[in-house]
Amino acid sequence: MIRSAMLRRGLLAWVSRVGGVLVLLCCSLSLLYVMTCSPPHSDDPPLSHVLPRASSNHVAGTGPGVGAVVGKTVGAGPSQSNGVQSYHALLQEREEQHRLHISSLKKQIAQLKEALQERSQQLKGVQESLKRASGGTDAHEAGPASVVGLGEAQGAKSQQSDLQEFLRSQLSKAEVTSGSRLPSEYAVVPFESFTLQRVYQLEMGLTRHPEEKPVRKDKRDELGEVLETALHNLNTPSSQQDSQTSKVYTPSDFIEGITRTEKDKGTVYDLTFRGEAANEFRRLVLFRPFGPLMKVKNERVDTVNILINIIVPLSKRSDKFKQFMHNFREVCVRQDGRVHLTVVYFGKEQMGEVRGILENTSREVNFKNYTLLQLDEEFSRGRGLDVGARSWKGGNVLMFFCDVDIYFNSDFLNTCRLNTQPGKKVFYPVLFSQYNPSLIYGGSEHVPAVEQQLVIKKDTGFWRDFGFGMTCQYRSDFINIGGFDIDIKGWGGEDVHLYRKYLHSNLLVVRAPSRGLFHLWHEKHCADELPPDQYRMCMQSKAMNEASHGQLGMLFFRRDIEAHLRKQKQNSSPKKS
Repeated sequence: MIRSAMLRRGLLAWVSRVGGVLVLLCCSLSLLYVMTCSPPHSDDPPLSHVLPRASSNHVAGTGPGVGAVVGKTVGAGPSQSNGVQSYHALLQEREEQHRLHISSLKKQIAQLKEALQERSQQLKGVQESLKRASGGTDAHEAGPASVVGLGEAQGAKSQQSDLQEFLRSQLSKAEVTSGSRLPSEYAVVPFESFTLQRVYQLEMGLTRHPEEKPVRKDKRDELGEVLETALHNLNTPSSQQDSQTSKVYTPSDFIEGITRTEKDKGTVYDLTFRGEAANEFRRLVLFRPFGPLMKVKNERVDTVNILINIIVPLSKRSDKFKQFMHNFREVCVRQDGRVHLTVVYFGKEQMGEVRGILENTSREVNFKNYTLLQLDEEFSRGRGLDVGARSWKGGNVLMFFCDVDIYFNSDFLNTCRLNTQPGKKVFYPVLFSQYNPSLIYGGSEHVPAVEQQLVIKKDTGFWRDFGFGMTCQYRSDFINIGGFDIDIKGWGGEDVHLYRKYLHSNLLVVRAPSRGLFHLWHEKHCADELPPDQYRMCMQSKAMNEASHGQLGMLFFRRDIEAHLRKQKQNSSPKKS
């Protein structure tokens, strides 16, 4: 009995080895066929398009290209004609050898296919026998071939399980559902935002366009595949609740998406679609872990009851505040209607004008959701935002920290709602900073209305990726993170300090260009009291905000350009006379 068991085990081991050798042989032959038949990878055209064929047209010199040259060579002399004929004979012989070799490989492939079909039938037989046995039959009685098939099936199942485990580990390591602790702002991987027609990017490449059509084919194919997968998921009901919806989603329902790639993990895509109701959206999160896309989340996002508290610190600048309120009235009151405004005013000068602007707006559009706080102290942006955030007593509200020279539209307010979640993530949009309109449009008399200036082009402005002052976050996250450093006075520094706090936490920081958020140009004054190094830095910042590199170059070389035009005019005058 023991001897028969040992013999059976030895037979099984021998059969397993023979099966492994057969599989290895099949793979080797397939690889040999691919290496032999596939043409070498090259940017040059195939050899068949370059070398002449043994054709009567080419020999006679009537064909284009090389054939025409051969035709001319034939008529040049007998020795050259013999050389061409021997060359054609050699090509025909080499072509016949390749044809025979390909035929032999095809026969081997056919044999391998038959062997694979037999092996699959054996595997099916093993599975059926296992079902019939229902646990009572010894697996060794199924025969050596059946045991080999069973081992291969278990190996394939194990490989598939390992692949799935690897993909899940990639997803868990990536910043998709939660953030990770980062050392500084330089470690942040920013998102790109995109629509059906445009991609808004920080890394602009050679084109230096802040927004453009996806000119690279791989980018177009990538986003097209993502959109197609998202629509398939939306139109395929996954639950009883989804099967009751009658809406069929199309590309026109796609609003915008954000994406970023972590080099060692994969690419995440966060897409937003219009829902069935006016203020309902469908949000889909997809992840590509250097392999197939994985559906991470498919959820409804209802933004009807999400109120935004816009907090604006202010000192003087009543004229800019009047312009800000003109846009606020149109976008926040008439279009959105789910906004509260908190103005924190420093000092007493121009306080009456600011209060009058708010009261006039309240009367004209029946707007009561605003708060005016006055601080009799030196202006501090961080202090003003901190006071405005802590003064709210209506629960955990979504806050947008804003400045008086910021212009936004209703799409941005929805983006603010969709990219924030209490205890999960905060939104740090990258706004588009406007250049000096007088330089862009060739004089102050040619400057159009503000709404017509908001064009995202490389000659009209730039992505202000070094600014972190505009942010959307919930009040609970702001309080838990510790708020602003109120010891910082004046402008600058407090925003970076808060930004780093969020980076050091486990919250997900969404950093992406926002096509609906603009910084309006205003003149920058560099005080004479500044030290030389700070004054130089101030002037460099002023130059960056004035115009693009090319426009500043045209201003710098204006005299040279005018002299060139005068010379051209003088040279053309004698010719005309």
